[in-house]
Amino acid sequence: MTDHDRPDPTTGGPRADAGDPASGAGTPGSGEASAPGLGDSIAAAARRSGLGQLTESDGSTGAALLGALGGVRGLCETILPGLVFLVLFTFTQNVPLSIVASVAVAVVFTVVRIVGKTPVTQAMAGLIGVGISAILALITGRGEDNFLLGIWTNAAYAAGILISILVRWPVIGLAAGYLMGDGVAWRRDKRKFRVMQALTFLWFLLFAARLVVQVPLYLAHTDAATSALALTKLLMGVPLYAPLLLVTWFVVKGQFPQKPAEGTRRTTSAG
Repeated sequence: MTDHDRPDPTTGGPRADAGDPASGAGTPGSGEASAPGLGDSIAAAARRSGLGQLTESDGSTGAALLGALGGVRGLCETILPGLVFLVLFTFTQNVPLSIVASVAVAVVFTVVRIVGKTPVTQAMAGLIGVGISAILALITGRGEDNFLLGIWTNAAYAAGILISILVRWPVIGLAAGYLMGDGVAWRRDKRKFRVMQALTFLWFLLFAARLVVQVPLYLAHTDAATSALALTKLLMGVPLYAPLLLVTWFVVKGQFPQKPAEGTRRTTSAG
């Protein structure tokens, strides 16, 4: 999802009238000529998101949500490295052992995908994240540093989403508009605009809540706090992300009942 859309071609910044959803700024035809590839880039990014995969799925709601989460294998790749760290560190307080075992799980998933010639993007992304976190923790010798990258990532998402709300270009609205073939015309409809702002704010709350809970645990610098940090990361990951994604999808379907525009549909890979 992208935080900006239709920059002023003379300044590179937002258009002067972008703050008024009723002004018609950014509607189809008003800025397409100045940035012909920007809408395509936003649409492509939106299609790769969980919301995009839900929107383009033809299956049942449960199957669509599972696919958007990466399938059973994708869920395992997301959850198991952190679970292994939690269990080992809780019972041993051994940072190197817990870190190495967590990384080993991520490596196994990646190798299995490579050998099976299945898409490796999600597994590689997870492996890189686990690897960077592991390096930080091994360098400092502190288990809580295994979660530092995740904390900064949540902070970055929260900041970006909040900025999109404040400048009145909510990222959920941008993603939904291009996925559903509406472009940025939704900004002219005050009701849709308010709904997109509200949905985007819910996503901000998700990332902000993670920070509120996890930062104090990180700063505590105790083994018990590190175990609690590992547990809260698991509990505030997929269990919060999945229902919010589902709510977002249902609201978007209600606001944009038409079919996605031609060219926005694609075939998603299982798992």
